[in-house]
Amino acid sequence: MSLKFGKLTRPAVRALKAGESISENTIKAECMTNGDVRWSINTMVDGQRIHRVVGRASEGVTREQAERLIEQLRTDARASRLNLPQGRKLHMTFAEAAEKYIERMEQSGGRDVPNKKNHLHHHLVPALGTIRLDKLTNFELRKYRKARTGAGASDATVNREFATLLHLLNRASSKDWGWMKPDDKPDIPKVAEQRKARRALSQEQVEGLMVGAKADQDPRCWLFVAIGLATGMRHSEIVMRRYDEIDWNANRFEIGKAKAGARLQPFPEWLAVILKAQQEMEDDPEGWIFPVKRSPAKTAYVPSMDAPFRRAVKRAGLDPKRVTPHLMRHTIVTRLSKLFDVRTIQGLSGHKSTQMVMHYIHANNEDIDLAANALAAPFANQSPINA
Repeated sequence: MSLKFGKLTRPAVRALKAGESISENTIKAECMTNGDVRWSINTMVDGQRIHRVVGRASEGVTREQAERLIEQLRTDARASRLNLPQGRKLHMTFAEAAEKYIERMEQSGGRDVPNKKNHLHHHLVPALGTIRLDKLTNFELRKYRKARTGAGASDATVNREFATLLHLLNRASSKDWGWMKPDDKPDIPKVAEQRKARRALSQEQVEGLMVGAKADQDPRCWLFVAIGLATGMRHSEIVMRRYDEIDWNANRFEIGKAKAGARLQPFPEWLAVILKAQQEMEDDPEGWIFPVKRSPAKTAYVPSMDAPFRRAVKRAGLDPKRVTPHLMRHTIVTRLSKLFDVRTIQGLSGHKSTQMVMHYIHANNEDIDLAANALAAPFANQSPINA
């Protein structure tokens, strides 16, 4: 062994009293209350801290076994390094992997990059960043979930963060990236989400919202609401639209990037009339439908219409905590469900799956009563009361 000891000698260990310990060269001998000596190590190997109990003197463990364990760990690490990509001397930590992952996602035009960056930079990396990428375990991830929910995060929020983590691990273990072996991916603990009660606007509320939007000081508030109520597009999809993306012959927006991928978004003729009238008043008739007026700005389009929409909601006598821009999407899908099949609705709404469409479909009490009466009608004459 290459280690040299001046304190952790046999006489010094034999002289230990209960509760006393001696540490040297990352090896520790501690005298237990029953007089037995427990040997442990606390060392760094390839940037990873290893704290492990080797055993007790009563089991035949001595300092030599602790030294051999350290040497074995270093030997295993050297052997593992033979599989590293050329030019690397140490295994990649999760923090390193996260930075490289985001960089590649941005370069390749990956989906939902802002949310992925938020999940990694604000939550996952601070908690897991120092762990070797190929040493993440289900236990560590369950600890993470417990800490996040204990701090007030919902199961749904943690599930989204774990979805980002899973995508990172899948890419990291792919043949193209080769940062880790597929067998080293941990099982990610999933928890069923409690579904929120969803709502849809009534016709009266829709009309009130439109009136409130027309009265707003932002001249494009009504246009935002009109597009939302005509198409059911997401908030971000609406504000990112340009006139040169419109196919006026087919009444379609060409959406290049969206949550579920590129698509052609249809809209009704009445909205086409409104958009054409607005286009004629624009300084740039082929540019952004919601352009930024002040300079400098991070984007050429208005990134959010939350503030004017909230004013319109209040003006309509509705609760801004419950009526958000996304509720327009719920409303459209709910209305369409009364007229068309789920796959047809999916083609309009741009959802990834028909299951997601079903989450948006709402039935009000009047619809439920009509359905119940329809079921009862064929059997009304069979009632024993009428016999």
